[in-house]
Amino acid sequence: MIETHDVLTIGRISVDIYPNEIGVDLEDVTSFGKYLGGSPSNVAVAAARHGRRTAVITRTGEDPFGTYLHRELRKFKVDDRFVSSVPVWPTPVTFCAIKPPDDFPLYFYRTPTAPDLQIAADELDLDAIRGARIFWSTVTGLCQEPSRGAHIAAHEARPRAALTDGQFTVLDLDYRPMFWASEDEARVQVAKILPHVTVAIGNDKECAVAVGEGTPDEQADRLLAAGVEIAVVKLGPDGVMAATRTERVVSAPLPVETVNGLGAGDSFGGAFCHGLLSGWPLQQVLDYANAAGAIVASRLSCADAMPTPEEVKSLLAERGRQVPND
Repeated sequence: MIETHDVLTIGRISVDIYPNEIGVDLEDVTSFGKYLGGSPSNVAVAAARHGRRTAVITRTGEDPFGTYLHRELRKFKVDDRFVSSVPVWPTPVTFCAIKPPDDFPLYFYRTPTAPDLQIAADELDLDAIRGARIFWSTVTGLCQEPSRGAHIAAHEARPRAALTDGQFTVLDLDYRPMFWASEDEARVQVAKILPHVTVAIGNDKECAVAVGEGTPDEQADRLLAAGVEIAVVKLGPDGVMAATRTERVVSAPLPVETVNGLGAGDSFGGAFCHGLLSGWPLQQVLDYANAAGAIVASRLSCADAMPTPEEVKSLLAERGRQVPND
């Protein structure tokens, strides 16, 4: 019998090297902490915090940092059976400076390639991918071969399920310009994936790369026209919107004192998965995910900072938002 994961993600993993000093330029930082990083891996951690059975498909280097990432995944109760090593390329590291409220420059050490971009189609466990209740990928995984082919094969293997079937394929639009030759190149690759996607999530810039410039409503409409069932458009200081063919809802922001905004989107993603799988109304899913993202923005790290359901519900109640039933 095939073991079914609630949430199975694919793509980037790294060691995040974050300064212990807040508000200091990176060249002046004197001490750092290390954490599990990489957006799809963080989403798996975030979903696990909400009690979901999660796993990640990725690759590391054959080095101590790779050993560390396996250990961290297991610590966070993320299944690491689909994490393999690459003998040639080292495990990536990512540095950032932390200068709240809105300056968090990232420096990716993963050129000319990284182990997680060496995921190949012929090594995928397609039964696990088909069986997962949620399969989550990002646009970054499409930027190079063989990862691009693996992502396309994985999406093609997924059943095309209706929203009522309780199975979802999510694409995080997560466009990172340093990984691409141009926006046009990224748009071509995203167009190949969108017909297989149930949910697409992105901010204004990411949606523009996927489907062109426009208002949030126009971008949501284009994503729906491409075959997506739920289009989630992040509105920056105005919160976040989710649209289906029959409803459109907005979750207003939940202001917090920002310490590090880098993990908020991944926390949002893991909580959004939990809400979808719980069968909550779309407004409640969005509010819950919005609150989870706000909590992580108020903390230093990413994976280690992912909130529990109790913390998310407490913030919702404190701000007068409806608290979903389990």
